[in-house]
Amino acid sequence: MPSCQLDALRETLRAIEGDGLKRRPVLPFGIAAVDERLATSGLRLDALHEIAPGSPGLGDDAAATLFTAGLAARAWGPVLWVVRRRDLFAPGLYQVGLSPERLLYAEANDDAELLALMEEGLRHRGLGAVIGEVRRASMANTRRLQLAAEGGRTIGLLMKRHAREGGNPLAVPSAAVTRWRISAAPSTPLPVAGIGRPRWRVELARQRGGESHQWTLEACDETGRLALPARLVDRPAAAGGAHRRAA
Repeated sequence: MPSCQLDALRETLRAIEGDGLKRRPVLPFGIAAVDERLATSGLRLDALHEIAPGSPGLGDDAAATLFTAGLAARAWGPVLWVVRRRDLFAPGLYQVGLSPERLLYAEANDDAELLALMEEGLRHRGLGAVIGEVRRASMANTRRLQLAAEGGRTIGLLMKRHAREGGNPLAVPSAAVTRWRISAAPSTPLPVAGIGRPRWRVELARQRGGESHQWTLEACDETGRLALPARLVDRPAAAGGAHRRAA
């Protein structure tokens, strides 16, 4: 890969320093039903985690992207996002808590370059999260990222997008500590016509030292936090009106 890409990233990272504080070892979801299913009661910050959309559809791809952004939003410092294409929607990231001033972008020409840039970011130790979007990453690739993350407090988030020929992005073995599959689900029903808060089907497909599980959760709010769906309290419809719910 051209050395200029790594050189440019290294130059940017030199200006970023940690604050010297001891960081917590895990990033909890803050939802007991989720955290109690995780072997470490949250996501290890010194580790690599994989996220994939449930399908190649735009709805699932957006859900997986915002799930990833919400996790990074709750990390402690600057976020490096390495992309292959310029399709991130900054207002959408902001709505799940990831503000523009925290983001550093790096554009890679191919998956190999992207993985090298991610590794450099994870080894720096001054970032809160490093995110990359790939179509393919081998076991050797993910093992390098996991080793780069160990000993630090920079969470590694690897998005595995669907290949053009289809297939399961999580089918290839990986060294990631957890692997997630995210899909759009019917939104929160309302007692009147309209669309409620988005919901996602969040599947923990694999985790080291624990079992898989899945939940239906309300999408990230402006702080990056997910929530269990609130029970809808039926209220009388307006006089003469029908009680309708949005799907």
